[in-house]
Amino acid sequence: MVSTLLIAIQNIITSTQRQTQKQALGKNRANHMGTALETYIKDAFAGTLQAEDVNTKTERYTAIFSYLGNANNPPDMMLHGGDAIEVKKIESKNSALALNSSYPKSKLYADSPMISKACRTCETWDVKDIIYTVGTVEGADLKTLWFVYGNCYTADKEIYEKIKTAISVGIQTIPDIDFDAKTKELGKVHKVDPLGITDLRIRGMWHIAHPNKVYETLPSHPKKEGFKLFCLMQKEKWDSFDEASKQALKILETQDKGFSIRVVKIKNPNNPAQLLEAVFMEYYSHE
Repeated sequence: MVSTLLIAIQNIITSTQRQTQKQALGKNRANHMGTALETYIKDAFAGTLQAEDVNTKTERYTAIFSYLGNANNPPDMMLHGGDAIEVKKIESKNSALALNSSYPKSKLYADSPMISKACRTCETWDVKDIIYTVGTVEGADLKTLWFVYGNCYTADKEIYEKIKTAISVGIQTIPDIDFDAKTKELGKVHKVDPLGITDLRIRGMWHIAHPNKVYETLPSHPKKEGFKLFCLMQKEKWDSFDEASKQALKILETQDKGFSIRVVKIKNPNNPAQLLEAVFMEYYSHE
């Protein structure tokens, strides 16, 4: 069984389900809300937004996904033979995305030290396109959902890795320190104090601007209440999808005035002097 982003978008638009899974929030309210959004996204790709039976959902997940992640390692999920998906839940429509110790990714590589062994070995792969999925949630209500491919959004990995390298090299110039660069973090300094009992972990806390700000000139529909969905991908990615899925969305565009597909120009994340041809989809519900 195969699923793609185009199928997920069609499932979301044609569904009446606009709520993420309700859960007992407790002390870890933010974590639970993030998990609820991840479940909504899994259901969108698996075609189970309306399903209530847990076994049915589990079977569909197994058929669709090769990997379902954890809170400590990207990505949150990977499609069999398809894209990786990273889900970010926010409560303010323009808040920056917290990526923590994982720098932004234009693509996901199997040799990345930031991914788990389970992710690396779940299928045979070297590199995957990655979709940043950003949801604005109020309570259990999904208000805005962005799907943006990493190569539209972030620079190549060398840009971020040179920062990590520069920090590591700089720290090593400090005299009389025991620095450990063999870590998933930026580094670690051992035995900081005379007794040798204190270590310093050096962690990166990466943030990236919300797609609402990065692509604020793209949405064209009147600002109004109701659910909104946006999707951005390079034109060559759109061309790579199967014709049946593309045609289904084009038919949906003729049937629903709230949905549109258009070709746009965006800045190249590696060189803003260059423009890239991209496909931008937007949907405004009539609710």
